[in-house]
Amino acid sequence: MNRITYGWISLIAMLVLLIVMFTAISFGAKDLTLATVWGAVFHYNAELTSHQIIHELRLPRVLGAAVIGAGFAVAGALMQGITRNPLADSGILGINAGAAFMVALSFAFFPNLPYSSLMLVSFLGAVLSTVFIYLLGASTPGGLTPLRLTIAGSVVAALLHSLSSGIAIYYNLSQDLAFWYAGGVAGVKWKHLNLLVPVILLAIAGAVMISRSVSLISLGEEVSAGLGVKTKRIRLLGIVLAIILAGVGVSAVGSIGFVGLVIPHIARKLVGVDYRFIIPLSALLGAILLVLADLGARMVHPPKELAISLMIALVGVPFFLYLARKERRNLS
Repeated sequence: MNRITYGWISLIAMLVLLIVMFTAISFGAKDLTLATVWGAVFHYNAELTSHQIIHELRLPRVLGAAVIGAGFAVAGALMQGITRNPLADSGILGINAGAAFMVALSFAFFPNLPYSSLMLVSFLGAVLSTVFIYLLGASTPGGLTPLRLTIAGSVVAALLHSLSSGIAIYYNLSQDLAFWYAGGVAGVKWKHLNLLVPVILLAIAGAVMISRSVSLISLGEEVSAGLGVKTKRIRLLGIVLAIILAGVGVSAVGSIGFVGLVIPHIARKLVGVDYRFIIPLSALLGAILLVLADLGARMVHPPKELAISLMIALVGVPFFLYLARKERRNLS
């Protein structure tokens, strides 16, 4: 993949993202023209009701979907690269479940926790679940393998989801936690974006900085070590960045899976195996996917909204089954 071709692919992805975002802002319970959207974004007039709808409700929602979708996608790309596991994803490996479990505990015991604190709690849950998954996968004879990591993540995710459900039932939190299980960006406001955007963009920038080393690690342990890559340090840094991206995303929109599974594979098909290209393109494609999923959730049966995780699962589940079958054929 040469840089000129990559540049054209990235430019097209950026244009598609802009078109999708403007479309998502335009459609809803009250359809608005593109001219109205343009005026509200670049020439905001607080006296116009249509501008208020766009500025206070739709714009933060769409921006939140784009930024968080980018974060989930980059988290998946990092995990697939550093673990050499094509099935790696923050949802499938249980990281999202750990973050959601800590959110459930927060709702039960600290119901008035500020959003910034909720982000930290969600991040802590993601860290603890990741550590537990790696210890569980590595404790089996033969050490940690991509398949064992996937199985351990699935087991831990199921356990944490069950515990979260138990907490919700016991403390009568079912309605409060329904949002976190279904996932959605309707609740994202400007005050949330002020915290989310810097953290996610910095984490994505960190992922881009280590992307060359991730490319070498994805080629194999011996190759990367022979080329002077500090594999343990890069793996640790990559996992930390993935946990930040997944934990912060879950704290804002709930447990949305499959974005980090599907998008890196699409990016890899478009630009090859170099993570210097995969990670930035994954960010753009992840943003497009989550904005489209949110738009679809709103437009299928208006004025009611479907769960955004359902829209993602319609693509993610068949894709996961295809990859799992492909991986099993490779191992046999």
